[in-house]
Amino acid sequence: MGYEVVIPAAGSGKRMGAGHNKLFIELLGKPLIAHTLQVFEEDDQCDEIIVVVKKEEEERIKTIVRSQGFKKRIQFVAGGEERQHSVRHGLMHIKRDGVVLIHDGARPFVPLERISELVKTADAVGAAILAVPVKDTVKSVAESFIEKTVDRSRLWLAQTPQAFRLSVILEAHEKAYREGYVATDDAALVEWIGKQVAVVNGDERNIKITTPEDLTLAEYYILKNKGNRNANRTRL
Repeated sequence: MGYEVVIPAAGSGKRMGAGHNKLFIELLGKPLIAHTLQVFEEDDQCDEIIVVVKKEEEERIKTIVRSQGFKKRIQFVAGGEERQHSVRHGLMHIKRDGVVLIHDGARPFVPLERISELVKTADAVGAAILAVPVKDTVKSVAESFIEKTVDRSRLWLAQTPQAFRLSVILEAHEKAYREGYVATDDAALVEWIGKQVAVVNGDERNIKITTPEDLTLAEYYILKNKGNRNANRTRL
């Protein structure tokens, strides 16, 4: 089944320390945002991409899109003050009540098979996210001292995409907008209005590029993916 994806791309990336939107940082000669868009360009299930941008950066992102020769329909929408507001702006431009994905612009390595499973689950239950189990021991700390060791067996690390039926996520965003409620991710908004959110196994490679150290790992993944594709062509 088809879906639309909203990609917030209006952040500042302060933790990256680049002095500008981190999505413009080049990874092996290609801007980060282009690597992320490529994922959905290659997914036949994706019907449309909605990129939420700062007005002053819109032309720069459009130039990147044109330079990559993307064929997928891409719509550009002006962002808001916070990520949550930007996502809401993007959602308001979707016309049909199907499955919509919300995905971080700085996550370029989500596997297509994980997206497919996520879309199926969201269509069935209304809301679903990708996540991976916590592997490390987790400590609750207060004033530099451990309070307790937390049972990690029920702890998962949320990723994106997060997928919803449009009617569900719009209901959550509109209620939050009216009441001034801000959550850390879109799934939390759906939880807040009392609806269940399913968890689909994500992928450890689906990192969010946040700090300079992440760039080294990202370049490794890109080179590894290229090597795998070349090896597959050779076998064919």
